[in-house]
Formats: sequence, C-alpha cells, structure tokens
Amino acid sequence: MVLLCAVLTGYPSRKYLSRVIESAKEIFGGHGSGQRSGRGGGHGGSHGSGAAPPAPAALAAKVRTLAPSMTRSMQRVAEAVAGDPAGCAALTVTGLAELTGTSEATVVRTARLLGYPGYRDLRLALAGLAAQQQSGRAPAITTDIAVDDPIADVVAKLAYDEQQTLADTAAGLDTVQLGAAVSALAGARRTDVYGIGASGLVAQDLTQKLLRIGLMAHAHSDPHLAVTNAVQLRAGDVAIAITHSGSTGDVIEPLRVAFERGATTVAITGRPGSSVTQYADHVLTTSTARESELRPAAMSSRTGQLLVVDCLFVGVAQRTYEAAAPALAASYEALAHRHRSVPR
Repeated sequence: MVLLCAVLTGYPSRKYLSRVIESAKEIFGGHGSGQRSGRGGGHGGSHGSGAAPPAPAALAAKVRTLAPSMTRSMQRVAEAVAGDPAGCAALTVTGLAELTGTSEATVVRTARLLGYPGYRDLRLALAGLAAQQQSGRAPAITTDIAVDDPIADVVAKLAYDEQQTLADTAAGLDTVQLGAAVSALAGARRTDVYGIGASGLVAQDLTQKLLRIGLMAHAHSDPHLAVTNAVQLRAGDVAIAITHSGSTGDVIEPLRVAFERGATTVAITGRPGSSVTQYADHVLTTSTARESELRPAAMSSRTGQLLVVDCLFVGVAQRTYEAAAPALAASYEALAHRHRSVPR
C-alpha cells in the first residue's frame, strides 16, 4: 500500500499514508462493484443508482454542480435555496414557488434533480444546512477575486475555492459509479483517456499513474489520434472522456466511437446531463468553484478532476495490488539513479 500511495505523493510519511489509506477505505468500502449500465440512453450518473438523498453538507455542492444545466426557472429555485437555506426551509412549496416566481411543479422538479424524493426532504436538508452554517461548520461562499485584491487575499480566496471544490466533488461523487469504473479499469486490456486543454493534462496524469502500475493506458489530446485509436477498442477495453462542460466535441466523438465498438465508457464531467453522458456507461461528476473573470472554470474544474482520477487510480491499485506493487517498485528502481544527488 505504501508503494501505491507513493506514486501520488513521492515518499510521504507513515501518518499521511495512513490517512490516505483510511480515505480510500471510506470511498470504496461498503460499495459493490456496480453493474454496467444498459445501452439504451440515460447512461451512468446517479440516476437509478439507488443512492440516498444528499446529506445537508452536500446540498450546496449539488446546487453548484447542477445549476448550470438547469432551466432558468429551476436555477431561480436552486439559487434561492443555496442563498438562504434557513429562509427557504421555513417556506411551503407554494411559498418557495411564489418567492422565485416559478410554479410548485418547478420546485418539486428542482428538489428531485438535486437528489431528494420530494420538497419535504429538501426542506429538511435546508434546515440541516442552515444549522451547520450557524454553527460555523459550513462557511459562507467568499466573494470573487477583484482586480485590486491584495495578493494575500488572492491566496486566501483561491485556497478556499480549491478546498470547496474538493469537498463538493467528494460530497457529490457517486461511489457506486466510481466502484464500477474502478472494476472496469482493473480488468481492462487497454485504457484510452481523452481530454483537451486543462482536461488533457488531467488525462495525462491518470495514464501516467496507470502505466506505473503495469496497465496499458494512453492519453489523447489530438482529436484525430483519439478517434483513430478509439476505432481499435472493443469489449474489455475502457475509454474515459474528461470534459468539464460535457460538450467538447473533440472529446465526445472518440468516446462515441469507443462506445459503439463495445468498450466500457466513462465520463468525468461537471455537467451530469450534458451531451457526453449519452455515450458513457458510468458518469463521475465533478464540482467547481464559481467562475469569474479572473478565475475561469478550467482552474477549479482541474482540481475536481484530479481528485476523481486519484480516486480511480487508488481504487485500481487496490484491486490489482499483487501486480501493481512490484510494477511500481520496478518503476522506482528504474528511475532511482536520476534522483541521486550529483557530486560537486
């Protein structure tokens, strides 16, 4: 286990390794490997997974993640509950509909999209979130970075946003889908990962980790190479598309080709209802901090994506530990001479 964690952190302390191991157990413990989704539309995601409604702490994360893909009327409801959970918790479904200028049906649809069976369950979560905020355990969202902010404020705001992105992504990650993706990767003949721009860097990060534990993996940021490689995939292979928007054509096309060839497909996206998910057997959703002029979405989306690929890697290394440990040891041995100090 020390070896598989070392690829993420260099040679960390035993204390840190124990925390990583316990976190991995929390992520993968108690969840089945998941079943491959049927290929008739509506693939992956949390829908139909039987997952429990989000805990109060996860509600704000769900709102931030899902709001961009909602209709404008549903966004008004989501913005209201995120902005004033205590006030909205005191409202009936009719009252919230009147407050947001929508309808009772829209309020109920929004509650269900956020993962709750109905508005009553959403109200209970709002009351819990309000209590956490009052106790100081759920801090309010900081303001955007201003062009005249002192550098110390920039550091503080970015640090908070990065932490919030990680917490939101972890809270919203469907561990049944994650476990199913891990199972597919652990048994794959070959894995192709597609990503453009910042997502391409995340694709490279994942494939480099998988290669270190002896698995065949390739990252593709060139759309032509991505498609021509996807054509070669078949059942028993895995294709992963990384796209925050879920609408990047250069990533969707190779995933579609891989999907049609019979490979198991995974989408890592910040938009669970986006175009890329129609070709994904498993959908892993990331969260981001609020986008602003000085903080484009690519910055925080990368943070959430890196958390997801690290979870995938640790899960695969656990499942393949007997083969992964010696492969990782061999890779360290092969590179050891490059890290020795050079005599002066």
